[in-house]
Amino acid sequence: MTGSTVSRAFPPARPRRPANLAQAITAELVESIVHGVHPPGTSLPPEPVLVEGFGVSRTVVREAVKLLQEKGLVQVRQGSGTVVTSPANWDMLDELVLSATIAEDDGVIVLDDLVATRRVLEADMANVTARMAGPEVIERLAALVDQMDGLVDDHVSYADHDRSFHDTIMRASGNRIARAVVRSLESQVINTARYMGRPERALCVASNQGHRRIYECIAARDPGRAAEAMFTHITEAWLVRRGGPGDPARLQRDG
Repeated sequence: MTGSTVSRAFPPARPRRPANLAQAITAELVESIVHGVHPPGTSLPPEPVLVEGFGVSRTVVREAVKLLQEKGLVQVRQGSGTVVTSPANWDMLDELVLSATIAEDDGVIVLDDLVATRRVLEADMANVTARMAGPEVIERLAALVDQMDGLVDDHVSYADHDRSFHDTIMRASGNRIARAVVRSLESQVINTARYMGRPERALCVASNQGHRRIYECIAARDPGRAAEAMFTHITEAWLVRRGGPGDPARLQRDG
């Protein structure tokens, strides 16, 4: 292979972009903001201070600030610098923002909100699945429920089948947006003890009773009861696992 051929096959190396470094600094700043080091309404340290503090270039700092803006954590204001916004403006579906907020949330309020959001979306998807699912979906749900009955002493395998059960219903509903939101939310908490709770046999037994009710309503083609069963199952399963301080008032519904 000639020199010219080699140069065409392997183009000259380009300068390494600061993306990874900027993302690392962004992650640190997200944690600082969420944990109250930089409260809403205050300004982040000026650019030269951030440059010196992190030991990076102005380009990296500016990229990090841009990423913070995209996440809704800051606004760049003329004459005021980079100002931290109210939590109401934060992108709670963003991985860094959600994980930092959950870590800071001693009162499990954010997890209550996560469960409240999940149950509404999954209840609607259970309703649709009860109307639209084919025989193969019904058979799959029946098999998963039966398998989970035999896995109540193996909480790791049980949890895997539990997720498959819920995902089968979400897939069958055809609502890709709702499924993506639920999966995005759960991906941040699926490995945390605060959300998953204690791996006890009795909890798995009670959980699968809820799964069986959902399956039976879907198999009976009863959308209303399927939605109600899903809503109730997710709520009750979380209240058993919750174990945190504070009254779960945000999960209560009248009527």
